[in-house]
Amino acid sequence: MQQKADHQVPVLVVGGSLVGLSMSLFLGRLGVRHMLVERHAGTSIHPRGRGNNVRTMELYRVAGIEPDIKTAAALLADNHGILQTPTLVGDAGEWLFKEMDPGGGLARFSPSGWCLCSQNDLEPVLRKGADALGGDLRYFHELESFEQDPEGVTAFVRDRDSDELYTVRADYLVAADGPRSPVRNRLGIGQSGPGDLFANVSVTFRSKLLADVVGDRRFICCYLTNPEADGALLPVDNKENWVFHAPWHPEQGEQLEEFTEERLQRHIRLAVGAPDLDVEITGKASWRAAERVAERYAVDRVFLAGDSAHEMSPTGAFGSNTGIQDAHNLAWKLAAVLGGWAGPGLLETYGAERRPVALATSARASARSVEHSHPGFAPPPGIGGGKGGGILNIVLAYRYPQGAVVGADPAQPVVPEGMRLTAEPGSRAPHMWLRHAGERVSTLDLYERSLVLLCDAASSEGAAWHAAARRIADTDGVQLDAYRIGAEADAELAYDAEGDDWAETHGTSADGAVLVRPDGFVAWRSPGAAADPEAELRQVVAAILHHR
Repeated sequence: MQQKADHQVPVLVVGGSLVGLSMSLFLGRLGVRHMLVERHAGTSIHPRGRGNNVRTMELYRVAGIEPDIKTAAALLADNHGILQTPTLVGDAGEWLFKEMDPGGGLARFSPSGWCLCSQNDLEPVLRKGADALGGDLRYFHELESFEQDPEGVTAFVRDRDSDELYTVRADYLVAADGPRSPVRNRLGIGQSGPGDLFANVSVTFRSKLLADVVGDRRFICCYLTNPEADGALLPVDNKENWVFHAPWHPEQGEQLEEFTEERLQRHIRLAVGAPDLDVEITGKASWRAAERVAERYAVDRVFLAGDSAHEMSPTGAFGSNTGIQDAHNLAWKLAAVLGGWAGPGLLETYGAERRPVALATSARASARSVEHSHPGFAPPPGIGGGKGGGILNIVLAYRYPQGAVVGADPAQPVVPEGMRLTAEPGSRAPHMWLRHAGERVSTLDLYERSLVLLCDAASSEGAAWHAAARRIADTDGVQLDAYRIGAEADAELAYDAEGDDWAETHGTSADGAVLVRPDGFVAWRSPGAAADPEAELRQVVAAILHHR
């Protein structure tokens, strides 16, 4: 018989960095009780992982914390682009790209935008948001071991302050415990991919004179290419706080101890091109860039998310964003299963959907490092040899060819060639502005806690789809909302601008319907009317939610 645990929670999250905190935030928004344990004493103190892409910001928008993140990111709000130059003295060099969103074209696709917010500024916002939603967040607590059985997971956690060991009984465990993931290792899950790519020593430093050398060049990152002292320079406040990534070559026997304060000061001055630059080293940390993806994302009731599931080259900040989006995908599925409106088979779609995305994205991240000649990266043949091109299709247009979707084409590539956001099953639902109860909302704001059916207010077929969804929600215990769109009095959503057409935007007709998941991905669509809308919709919902 199972001994009673000290604590019982539906979900235990291991790891309290960006992905773990995002998981806590998303679970909290969905009303799922959980505990998070993090072995460090607090949130990150090192300014790293700063690029939050537009998809991640959409998720934070729906979770209600986008304004707080923008406030935390205010110091770098005007920084754009990546500069590559042999020296910062004078105006040498070239912009690899100057604007994240040249011409403002992104607004067609999203209500959000990219946001430059360093991890040490973002994590406190996430922690505050998760706390406010009732998350039990335990810093300086470490998972020592765990065991699972058909009914749940028993975890043994140590309070590092008191040295007390206690037990936590959870229905599910989510491991967001980093690239060396003790949980992944204990599960015996292997990894595929090229492995280590390059290593850096990341240095935080103060310099009052560097701002004068940089001038009005407000970059996200500057690759300094002096062969005697290459590296990457990143502003923290554009004034006197900076980060420098110096290449480190452990494969050549170079020891971390060799990076003394004097050596780093000399290296930074030479890289910048200013021999008299004031450089006060305030911290340093080593890190290794790698390309690896776990061979499985789950074993029974234990799931991997973030760096425990995948490592990626830092160029493009794909790794942290992919991890946050892992958490978002898994959170609604856990909530649905724990809430009793989905079968446990829904959780098997997590790895089926997210692993192919990580494989495609990690290959693109390495290719971007090659394109940008990332300091310290001398790729062997075959690494990063993928197609070039923009990144918006990777960020917004990736799709789930299989998983909790009906009608997706399994032969489609995970990342399409261009920006196709026309509500094909398995793709992120398109954004359009509408009016709801007098307020201007994005369609993306509708998707969080339930399945959502969109249909036409002017069409009798739309009325049939709407009535079918309402009956299924009332009788089947499924979280399912339905919205009629149009100018009619009974429409829940009205058009924001003349000429808008929801059906055209969503690749269907006025007689059709589109079903969107709580994570904003299209689960299914009907291009036109159905002989029996309720029977068809019930069958689709059961297939998506793995009702048995």
